[in-house]
Amino acid sequence: MNVGFIGLGAMGRPMALHLQAAGHVLHVWARHPASAAGLPATRHATPAALGAACEVVFTMVTSSADVEAVALDDDGLIHGLASGGVLVDCSTISPEAARRIAARLGERGIAMLDAPVSGGPQGAAAATLAIMVGGEAAALERVRPLLEKLGQRIVHVGPSGAGQVAKACNQMIMVAAIEAVAEALCLVRAAGVDVGQAWRALTGGSAASRVLETMDRRMVEGDFAAGIEARLHHKDFGLILEAARQSGVAVPLTASVAQQLNALMAMGLGKNDTAALLRVLETR
Repeated sequence: MNVGFIGLGAMGRPMALHLQAAGHVLHVWARHPASAAGLPATRHATPAALGAACEVVFTMVTSSADVEAVALDDDGLIHGLASGGVLVDCSTISPEAARRIAARLGERGIAMLDAPVSGGPQGAAAATLAIMVGGEAAALERVRPLLEKLGQRIVHVGPSGAGQVAKACNQMIMVAAIEAVAEALCLVRAAGVDVGQAWRALTGGSAASRVLETMDRRMVEGDFAAGIEARLHHKDFGLILEAARQSGVAVPLTASVAQQLNALMAMGLGKNDTAALLRVLETR
């Protein structure tokens, strides 16, 4: 297939390369042309031009506004993709924005799947992402062979926006766990307990998790080089709190973690891994 990709960052670039390696003809548009350097792909001047050359386009950008611009602006995908085309948005954006963009594209006969992913840059590189999909089942089945080149678990959560709701829940649980690990490490150190032995005990008990295993290395060794930059989780928590407000749902733990992320950003640590939540506690 002729497949387009927009958003060639730490996760998007390896995802695009997996699609190209699978034999698909890769087309790209990059807001910053340097990000497309070295890719075996046809470059286009605008998202509309890219859409005109493709049957399916993937986006992996930062915010709701970014997806909306790429999809709906005067030079956006809506003016290039033909009726029957599919936009697969792997970004993390608000459910409301996903529904709004899908409705506009649907007026032109273009399907949109909100398909946010979990697994970070490592999962993108290894093609082991978890993919949470909202949108029409028929569109998902059409692009499933492409998604299978990117991830190991593809779940159709429901209609447009449902994938983003699932991703919001993923972020709520994961970042709350990172904060819990940071607090636990502070307590272990303050109590004078051997960190290595404490972590050995925890990873063998009911607290064991992927987050605990990953944060052990990052927090204990002080390695805060970005796996996933904390500024992105800060952005996600803004979306989560707004979605909770609109739904009338109380999220007290999430609100507390959001304040810790606010403090992290105020300390200028937004480009560090979210493990830097430990630094917020240490500073206090």
